[in-house]
Parts: sequence; C-alpha cells; structure tokens
Amino acid sequence: MSDAVSTLTTRYPGKRMVVTGAASGLGLEICRRFARAGWTIGMLDVNEVALASAEREIVALGGTVRGARLDVTDAPAFAAAVADFVAATGGLEIMVNNAGVAVGGDFAEVAAEDWRWIVGINLLGVVHGCQAALPVLRRAGCGALLNVASAAGFASAPGMSAYNASKAAVVALSETLYGELHGTDVRVSVAMPYFFKTGLLSTLRATAEGRRDAELMMEKTPYTLDRAATDVLNGLAAERLYVLAPPLLRPLWLLKRLVPMGFLRLFPWLRERQLARLRGEVPAPRP
Repeated sequence: MSDAVSTLTTRYPGKRMVVTGAASGLGLEICRRFARAGWTIGMLDVNEVALASAEREIVALGGTVRGARLDVTDAPAFAAAVADFVAATGGLEIMVNNAGVAVGGDFAEVAAEDWRWIVGINLLGVVHGCQAALPVLRRAGCGALLNVASAAGFASAPGMSAYNASKAAVVALSETLYGELHGTDVRVSVAMPYFFKTGLLSTLRATAEGRRDAELMMEKTPYTLDRAATDVLNGLAAERLYVLAPPLLRPLWLLKRLVPMGFLRLFPWLRERQLARLRGEVPAPRP
C-alpha cells in the first residue's frame, strides 16, 4: 500500500470512494491502489465493455466494486448512481471526478459542437459529480473531493483553446468550493497533471496538425501513469488544493500567477521548442 493510500485509509476508515472515468488511465490506476487497501469503489464509466474488464481487475486486487455505466453529462443519472452507491454502502469518503476528453486545433478551427462536447464532459461532468457527492460529505462532516483538471488549465498553450478553457474552469470551480467549504472537514483538491501516457487520445477531436502534435507529446512524454497517480494521490493525502503533477511544474505555475504576461510570452515558445525537438527539428531561437 502506498504512503498516500495508507494515510487516506487511516483518515477515512469507512473506505468508500466513487471514481468517474474508472475503466482506464488515471481513474483505473487510482482504483487499483485503493483496491489493494480493501476499499469499496463505485466505478463509473461510459465504456461498458472496458468497465466490466476493469471491475474484474479491481476485485482480483482486493477491492469491492459497485460499478455502473454512466455518461457524466447526465446529471440525474449521476445523482442516481451516487445515491445508489451510498444506499448500498452506507456512505462516501472520497469522490474522484476524473472523466475527461480532449479537443485540439486552433480556435478558429474548433466547431461549436466540439465546444459543447468537451464542456459537457470536462466541466459539467465535474459539476454533476460535486453536486451528487457534496451533500453526502457535508452530512458526514468529512471527506474529500478530487477534481482532475490539467496543467493546461493554467498553461493555456496555443492550439488547445477548448481543452484549456474546460480545465481552467475546473480549477476555478475547485477554488470556489474550497472557499465555500472553509471551516468544514470536507476537503477539495484539484489535480493539474502534465502529459502522461493514457488513453485520452482515443476519443480526441482535433485537426490533423493538432492530432499529430498531441500524439507526439503523448508518445514522447517521460511522465508515466504510475508517477502521475503517485503525485496526484500524494497531493490528495496532503490536503493540498492545488496538486501539480509532477511537482516540478510548480515554478511554471508560480510564474503564471506572479508574472502572467511574462509567462504568456514565454510559454508558447517553450512548447514550440519542445515540439520541434520531438519532431527532430532545430528549435527556433527565442523571440
């Protein structure tokens, strides 16, 4: 059992959590780690086939599973899924709003329908999860919300407007909830991970160029799913509002907050330099 999971298990002996996007990627890895500690996990995912396979894996690792197919854009279904979990298990300690999708391409090339799609899942899916879980956590007087955003939520890289905006909104929502929950024992954390290897691109909507860049970043990233899960859960266990994953992102995050215009001038060049190197090209000099 990892130190973070051990800490959270001691803090929340009821050992009950709900995870969206639980059938793959970060969601599944989080389920794996808590399963080894004997938690009861409400695994929610839109992909019914992948969910069935993931449920079997989690049970084999020692977890108790109550799984359900869920489209996180469906608020009544989300509320019903969480209510069913609570009725069956007697409570809830941790809600992980992890389900997400990606859209790439310059702003002028992104269709309105793609904006509606990504906002519905990346933002409203988190809203629905918080709406479903918070009354339960408030009644219990303790618990934790983990909302998974992205480093894109503060970096605002060119060619990612829809994704950036949806993830920045998750950061703002989490900050607001942090203020509203001040003085209670219900904690809020927002994870802002960098690119790591996951299945996110399987549903990517992007221009040809946007897809090439995203696939290149995903293929070449040295940041692994294992490390991302460790960093995110360490932040959750430490009750941090902002969970930067990896922690090495902190200087960039501070630069954005303290010198925003300097960051906005510097970051696009840093990103293009990184992409050029990944393509085997000579990076352009700094403007």
